[in-house]
Amino acid sequence: MKPYPLLFDPLLKPKVWGGRTLERFGKTLPAGELIGESWELADLPESIPNGRSRIANGALNGQTLRDALQNHASAYLGRVSKSPEGGFPLLIKYLDARQNLSVQVHPSADYAKTHPESHLKSEAWVVIDADPGAVIYKGIKPGVSAAAFARHIQTNEVVHDLIAIPVKPGDCHYLPSGTCHALGAGILVAEVQTPSDTTFRVYDWGRPAGAGRELHIDQAMQCIDFGPTPPISPSPHKPTLANGIRITPLTATEYFRIDRVDSIESAAPPAPPTWEIATDGRPEVWMMIKGRGGIQSSGTDLVDLLPGVTTLLPAMLAAPGERATARLDAGSWLLRITIP
Repeated sequence: MKPYPLLFDPLLKPKVWGGRTLERFGKTLPAGELIGESWELADLPESIPNGRSRIANGALNGQTLRDALQNHASAYLGRVSKSPEGGFPLLIKYLDARQNLSVQVHPSADYAKTHPESHLKSEAWVVIDADPGAVIYKGIKPGVSAAAFARHIQTNEVVHDLIAIPVKPGDCHYLPSGTCHALGAGILVAEVQTPSDTTFRVYDWGRPAGAGRELHIDQAMQCIDFGPTPPISPSPHKPTLANGIRITPLTATEYFRIDRVDSIESAAPPAPPTWEIATDGRPEVWMMIKGRGGIQSSGTDLVDLLPGVTTLLPAMLAAPGERATARLDAGSWLLRITIP
């Protein structure tokens, strides 16, 4: 089978803090449900319910991503290794926070070494939409000790210990494992993370415990990093512009890199900009945010790019002597996620 770009059925997750914003991004939401997460590309262990994406196009239609990788690993992963659990090494989501998410932390490296059931979860948020005045909480204020923080958890004052950062569309924030954080109300983000769903909550804004909303204070206190907060967008590269396409690096980590790809109206020729895709033997994930485009490779069907569509480009998208091209209408933009 010739490898081709894969589309997926989203895995929609009802959340008490969720909303209906994802309807504006092409998602068909169940009536009356508050949807907080849309898992766009997921390949988690079987122990996590509804944690594996199902392919929605082409010859592999109906198969899970795990099945596809078992049978076509070299074509789709190329030089990239599977996760320690044997799946795709990233989890890609949208988060729609109509209310504040819980204050939480993901397992640190030291904690994960001694607790094999827990997994590192380093993630990045790209802000897609934000209400005026919306903030995220990222890291602990300088001078706050672990003892003071633990005491403030018990007195419901912990939010005063967190660094609140105003956000706007287009911002990118990296949150390595061990960073105490919360996504604030009124924000829609694209989230790129290592494939884990291990979360320790320390504060839940007065919501009643139970129904999956328990706190995990002891575990969290073993994981929280009380050092300096990570930089907003650690990226060593500057934007590039060629043939009407601007590529802006947003963040580069040991686990993934995120670039924003824009079709610039003022620089676009009469026809939509087209450029050749060079995957370099590694898969890419594209999240179309605004506008319209398409991907065409030799011997495969055209893949339409529409807002809310997430596409996995195989590592071996084009064989030697073949071409794969992308088109992006003027004013459109997408996120391109690659793996080091």
